[in-house]
Order: sequence, then structure tokens, then C-alpha cells
Amino acid sequence: MNRNKTYTDLKGRVIVLADLDAEERELVDELKSYAAAHPDWNEYGNYWMPKVYALYKARGLTRRETIATDVWRIAQDIGGRIAVAAGLARAPDYRDDLESLISTHFPTRRAFCEATGLSEDMLSHVLAKRKHLAVDTLNEALGRIGYALHIAPGAMLSPIPGSECER
Repeated sequence: MNRNKTYTDLKGRVIVLADLDAEERELVDELKSYAAAHPDWNEYGNYWMPKVYALYKARGLTRRETIATDVWRIAQDIGGRIAVAAGLARAPDYRDDLESLISTHFPTRRAFCEATGLSEDMLSHVLAKRKHLAVDTLNEALGRIGYALHIAPGAMLSPIPGSECER
């Protein structure tokens, strides 16, 4: 796809900007410009939420529906980039996905380890960000429970999204 036609968030999820209507695209551009001029996480957070809510409230969407929109996801991702750049947060990695998999599909870490063949000690170190699993080890373990590793487009870790984090 051409530059500026998609937005890739910090987790590598791609949002097709052409799927947004003109008003939504205008708001996304406004949020990017504001973030570039005001790279303070709190200031940006105080700015974007009312803007996004106002857009969708005028369209009759509930708050629950609003937070499921692509504009909300983009606005939130911009805030995440600001937080990472300021040292307030870290960029996501495979361990976040692994932890989510464990918490949503297994009653305990032990149950996950029994199903995958990974040691509880190693898993503890990996999730605490002290160690990494080898790719082949992780792929084999995930295969035992019906999952696999995939390479996905990643976002450039620029503090303010611009052309370098859009594909």
C-alpha cells in the first residue's frame, strides 16, 4: 500500500485509513499534528479524548462503541508512542502476547507450562523480562497448544507518528 494509506500501531496492527470517512481522517491528522507540537503525554491525553468522544457522540455512538473505533485506536496508539518516548512505558513485545495468551486460555501459568513443556522457572524469567525464549523453543511450545509464531509488520518506534510509522 502507498504511504499514508495505512497506520501501523505499536503492536503491528494495520489500520487502513481509506476506511475512515473524511471527518475521521481529518481528526487523525489533527491528532498527529497536536502530538508533534505537544509531546507531553498528559497534555495529549487531555486533548484527544474529548475530541474523539465529541466526534462520535455527534454521530450517536455510545462510549463503548466509540472505544471500538479505529480513530480511538489510533489516538490511543499516538499516546502510547509519546509515553514510550518519554520513558513512561515500554514498547510491546512478544512477552505481552504470551502473557495475554496465558491469562485468557489457562487457569494458571503452571497449566500453561504443563501444556507447552516449558519450565515454570524459565517462563517466570521470560515474563519478568530477564530472559528470552529461543524462537524454535517458543514455536515448538506454542505448536503443542495450537498456536504458531508469525512475522507481522511492525511500527517504527517514532515518538510522534508521521510518515515513518505509516506504510
